[in-house]
Amino acid sequence: MMRTREEAESFLKPGERMDDLQLSGYEIIQDSRKFCFGVDAVLLSDFVKVKPGERVLDMGTGTGVIPILLSAKTKGKHFTGLEIQEESADMARRSVALNGLQEKIDIVTGDIKEAADIFGTASFDVITINPPYMIDNHGLKNCGDARTIARHEVLCTLEDILRESSRILEESKGRFYMIHKPFRLAEIMLKMCSYRIEPKRIQFVHPYIDKEPTMVLIEGMKGGKSRVKVEPPIIMYQ
Repeated sequence: MMRTREEAESFLKPGERMDDLQLSGYEIIQDSRKFCFGVDAVLLSDFVKVKPGERVLDMGTGTGVIPILLSAKTKGKHFTGLEIQEESADMARRSVALNGLQEKIDIVTGDIKEAADIFGTASFDVITINPPYMIDNHGLKNCGDARTIARHEVLCTLEDILRESSRILEESKGRFYMIHKPFRLAEIMLKMCSYRIEPKRIQFVHPYIDKEPTMVLIEGMKGGKSRVKVEPPIIMYQ
């Protein structure tokens, strides 16, 4: 949907800005005083496979960048973003409206720990999440700060994410996609298997070819057979 700059700016609140997503003319509303999406969200949206007609849930969607990117990159039927922070959810809804995507994307305010109760069991074909990476909350000054919530397991844990994902995904075909830190990979794979989300595909992300990976992309399948494919690594910079 083409809008004049004046019309687009009417979606903004004080302190907010519009960022160009460099895809299909879409833009996203963000507030630099709060958490803004990074390259990890873009990497995840590239890694995710959504088939025509599938329903996708993005857990902890923040300002809605992953549903918006996936709506442009895939032929999924419908995309839902779940976000516990109302300010972020409000920005996501306005970004959806800014891009004219109200019929394809819903933003729901709610808690990941209650996701299955909110949406019902076996209600999505695909789940995506760019979760908080850090476990240790020691020394945090403000556990309600948007940046803290995005980076640390303050409001939900890996266990919460996988438990609810297992309940929500369609049996035997539902797929789970996550980006995380390699130092937690053993824990992630053990917990995925314990919730019957079998790891199927892994891809490491390196800043340079001679440096160790800083991120890992993981695909799992609900009720899948035990077989993991390791994709060629992504090298961010030459």
